[in-house]
Amino acid sequence: MGEYRKPLPDPELDSQLFWEGCKRHELILKECLSCGMHRFVSRLFCPRCQAEETRWVKGSGKGEVYTYTVMHQPYHPAFAPDLPYVVAIIELEEGVRLISNVIGCRPQEVDVGMKVEVVFDDVTDEVTLPKFKPVAT
Repeated sequence: MGEYRKPLPDPELDSQLFWEGCKRHELILKECLSCGMHRFVSRLFCPRCQAEETRWVKGSGKGEVYTYTVMHQPYHPAFAPDLPYVVAIIELEEGVRLISNVIGCRPQEVDVGMKVEVVFDDVTDEVTLPKFKPVAT
């Protein structure tokens, strides 16, 4: 792989398993052992029942665009060749929301409610990023 110049995630103890799942091309989430609610990585307590106990489960990888913006100015020089690009909050079927990119379509085709599915971008030998593409209809 060539040199990747964009900023990379810096996994913390609580997110390490999430990033390991991405490396295996699996989108994994925390599931509350008390009430079954899914949550994204770094929440110590369940927002529904306040329980601490969780397990990691494989998510569906399917969801929809909750909101988005089209970037026309790079916030980091390494993103300049990608302009314009979409940064979106994706709401997964499991109810979890995460920030990612929508790829595989033109920015003007993205809309709130658009059905998407995860794809994995192996940006380095160590890091794989989850991104989302429109679901073929």
